[in-house]
Amino acid sequence: MGSKAARSVMPRRSARTAVVILVALSCSLAACEYTYDETGRPEAGPTSTAGNVVLPPDPALEETVTGEALEEWTKLALPESQGQSFYSSSGYLNPGESKSEQTVQLPGGTYAVTLACRGTRRVTFSVALGEAKLVDLTLGCANARVSVVQLEKDAILSITVGSRSDANFAYRVSRL
Repeated sequence: MGSKAARSVMPRRSARTAVVILVALSCSLAACEYTYDETGRPEAGPTSTAGNVVLPPDPALEETVTGEALEEWTKLALPESQGQSFYSSSGYLNPGESKSEQTVQLPGGTYAVTLACRGTRRVTFSVALGEAKLVDLTLGCANARVSVVQLEKDAILSITVGSRSDANFAYRVSRL
Protein backbone atom coordinates (compact mmCIF):
# COMPACT_ATOMS: atom_id res chain seq x y z
CA MET A 1 0.00 0.00 0.00
CA GLY A 2 2.87 2.37 0.74
CA SER A 3 4.28 1.84 -2.73
CA LYS A 4 1.03 2.92 -4.42
CA ALA A 5 1.00 6.20 -2.49
CA ALA A 6 4.57 6.95 -3.51
CA ARG A 7 3.74 6.33 -7.17
CA SER A 8 0.76 8.72 -7.14
CA VAL A 9 2.88 11.57 -5.69
CA MET A 10 5.51 11.24 -8.41
CA PRO A 11 3.16 12.09 -11.33
CA ARG A 12 1.78 15.11 -9.42
CA ARG A 13 5.29 16.46 -8.81
CA SER A 14 6.28 16.02 -12.44
CA ALA A 15 3.04 17.69 -13.57
CA ARG A 16 3.68 20.67 -11.28
CA THR A 17 7.27 20.87 -12.48
CA ALA A 18 6.09 20.82 -16.10
CA VAL A 19 3.62 23.64 -15.43
CA VAL A 20 6.31 25.75 -13.73
CA ILE A 21 8.71 25.17 -16.64
CA LEU A 22 6.04 26.08 -19.20
CA VAL A 23 5.19 29.30 -17.35
CA ALA A 24 8.87 30.24 -17.11
CA LEU A 25 9.41 29.57 -20.82
CA SER A 26 6.32 31.57 -21.76
CA CYS A 27 7.49 34.56 -19.72
CA SER A 28 10.98 34.47 -21.19
CA LEU A 29 9.62 34.26 -24.74
CA ALA A 30 7.32 37.25 -24.14
CA ALA A 31 10.33 39.33 -23.07
CA CYS A 32 11.99 38.68 -26.45
CA GLU A 33 9.07 39.86 -28.54
CA TYR A 34 9.81 42.11 -31.55
CA THR A 35 7.52 44.32 -33.56
CA TYR A 36 8.09 45.48 -37.11
CA ASP A 37 7.62 48.96 -38.49
CA GLU A 38 6.63 49.74 -42.08
CA THR A 39 10.20 49.35 -43.37
CA GLY A 40 10.34 45.73 -42.18
CA ARG A 41 13.21 46.22 -39.75
CA PRO A 42 12.80 44.72 -36.30
CA GLU A 43 12.22 47.17 -33.52
CA ALA A 44 12.84 46.26 -29.91
CA GLY A 45 9.67 45.64 -27.91
CA PRO A 46 8.78 47.51 -24.75
CA THR A 47 10.87 45.19 -22.55
CA SER A 48 14.10 46.08 -24.33
CA THR A 49 16.18 49.19 -23.61
CA ALA A 50 18.96 48.42 -26.09
CA GLY A 51 19.68 51.27 -28.49
CA ASN A 52 17.79 53.94 -26.53
CA VAL A 53 20.05 56.93 -26.16
CA VAL A 54 18.96 60.11 -24.45
CA LEU A 55 20.87 63.14 -25.64
CA PRO A 56 21.16 66.16 -23.37
CA PRO A 57 19.46 69.32 -24.62
CA ASP A 58 21.54 71.95 -26.36
CA PRO A 59 23.02 74.08 -23.51
CA ALA A 60 22.74 77.19 -25.68
CA LEU A 61 18.94 76.86 -25.52
CA GLU A 62 19.07 77.41 -21.76
CA GLU A 63 20.19 80.99 -22.33
CA THR A 64 17.66 83.66 -23.21
CA VAL A 65 18.29 86.02 -26.10
CA THR A 66 17.04 89.36 -27.40
CA GLY A 67 17.11 91.36 -30.62
CA GLU A 68 18.39 89.65 -33.75
CA ALA A 69 19.31 86.50 -31.84
CA LEU A 70 15.66 86.21 -30.72
CA GLU A 71 14.50 86.62 -34.33
CA GLU A 72 16.94 83.94 -35.52
CA TRP A 73 15.87 81.51 -32.77
CA THR A 74 12.19 82.13 -33.61
CA LYS A 75 12.82 81.22 -37.25
CA LEU A 76 14.53 77.99 -36.18
CA ALA A 77 11.95 77.10 -33.50
CA LEU A 78 8.96 77.81 -35.75
CA PRO A 79 9.85 76.53 -39.20
CA GLU A 80 7.65 77.59 -42.11
CA SER A 81 4.42 75.63 -42.15
CA GLN A 82 2.53 74.24 -45.12
CA GLY A 83 -0.56 76.30 -44.34
CA GLN A 84 -1.15 80.03 -44.24
CA SER A 85 0.30 81.72 -41.15
CA PHE A 86 -2.28 83.99 -39.52
CA TYR A 87 -0.51 85.14 -36.36
CA SER A 88 2.87 84.75 -34.70
CA SER A 89 4.64 86.27 -31.76
CA SER A 90 7.84 85.90 -29.78
CA GLY A 91 9.48 87.66 -26.89
CA TYR A 92 11.15 87.62 -23.50
CA LEU A 93 9.55 86.92 -20.11
CA ASN A 94 10.97 88.14 -16.81
CA PRO A 95 10.70 85.75 -13.84
CA GLY A 96 7.06 85.51 -12.74
CA GLU A 97 5.80 87.50 -15.74
CA SER A 98 2.98 86.55 -18.07
CA LYS A 99 1.84 88.11 -21.33
CA SER A 100 -1.55 87.88 -23.01
CA GLU A 101 -2.22 88.61 -26.65
CA GLN A 102 -5.06 88.14 -29.08
CA THR A 103 -4.83 86.86 -32.62
CA VAL A 104 -6.41 88.58 -35.57
CA GLN A 105 -9.87 87.30 -36.45
CA LEU A 106 -9.41 83.78 -37.78
CA PRO A 107 -11.85 82.26 -40.28
CA GLY A 108 -13.47 79.00 -39.15
CA GLY A 109 -11.34 75.95 -39.89
CA THR A 110 -8.49 73.82 -38.59
CA TYR A 111 -5.33 75.45 -37.24
CA ALA A 112 -1.91 74.34 -36.02
CA VAL A 113 -0.70 76.26 -32.98
CA THR A 114 3.07 75.80 -32.75
CA LEU A 115 4.56 76.66 -29.33
CA ALA A 116 8.25 76.90 -28.37
CA CYS A 117 10.41 78.25 -25.56
CA ARG A 118 13.99 78.54 -24.44
CA GLY A 119 15.44 79.05 -20.98
CA THR A 120 16.33 76.93 -17.96
CA ARG A 121 12.81 75.97 -16.85
CA ARG A 122 9.31 75.73 -18.30
CA VAL A 123 6.84 78.09 -19.91
CA THR A 124 3.06 77.79 -19.66
CA PHE A 125 0.96 78.37 -22.76
CA SER A 126 -2.80 78.83 -22.71
CA VAL A 127 -4.86 79.23 -25.87
CA ALA A 128 -8.50 80.12 -25.25
CA LEU A 129 -11.62 80.88 -27.20
CA GLY A 130 -13.62 83.06 -24.84
CA GLU A 131 -13.78 81.15 -21.55
CA ALA A 132 -13.00 77.76 -23.16
CA LYS A 133 -9.34 76.70 -22.99
CA LEU A 134 -8.34 74.97 -26.20
CA VAL A 135 -4.70 74.41 -25.19
CA ASP A 136 -3.32 74.44 -21.65
CA LEU A 137 0.29 73.31 -21.72
CA THR A 138 3.44 73.63 -19.63
CA LEU A 139 6.34 73.11 -21.99
CA GLY A 140 9.90 72.31 -20.96
CA CYS A 141 12.22 74.79 -22.62
CA ALA A 142 14.36 73.73 -25.58
CA ASN A 143 11.24 72.07 -26.98
CA ALA A 144 8.45 72.85 -29.40
CA ARG A 145 4.92 71.46 -29.58
CA VAL A 146 2.19 71.62 -32.18
CA SER A 147 -1.45 71.54 -31.10
CA VAL A 148 -4.33 71.28 -33.56
CA VAL A 149 -7.36 73.51 -32.93
CA GLN A 150 -10.71 73.34 -34.74
CA LEU A 151 -12.75 76.56 -34.96
CA GLU A 152 -16.43 76.12 -35.86
CA LYS A 153 -16.77 79.75 -36.99
CA ASP A 154 -14.72 82.94 -37.23
CA ALA A 155 -13.01 83.65 -33.93
CA ILE A 156 -10.27 85.51 -32.10
CA LEU A 157 -8.00 83.41 -29.88
CA SER A 158 -6.47 84.65 -26.63
CA ILE A 159 -2.95 83.37 -26.00
CA THR A 160 -1.32 83.71 -22.57
CA VAL A 161 2.33 82.85 -21.95
CA GLY A 162 3.95 82.78 -18.51
CA SER A 163 7.12 81.63 -16.74
CA ARG A 164 8.57 81.49 -13.23
CA SER A 165 12.07 82.21 -14.54
CA ASP A 166 13.41 84.27 -17.42
CA ALA A 167 12.57 82.67 -20.74
CA ASN A 168 11.96 83.27 -24.42
CA PHE A 169 8.73 82.19 -26.06
CA ALA A 170 7.50 81.91 -29.62
CA TYR A 171 4.28 80.73 -31.19
CA ARG A 172 2.54 80.67 -34.55
CA VAL A 173 -1.07 80.05 -35.57
CA SER A 174 -1.30 78.56 -39.07
CA ARG A 175 -4.25 77.26 -41.03
CA LEU A 176 -4.03 73.62 -42.05
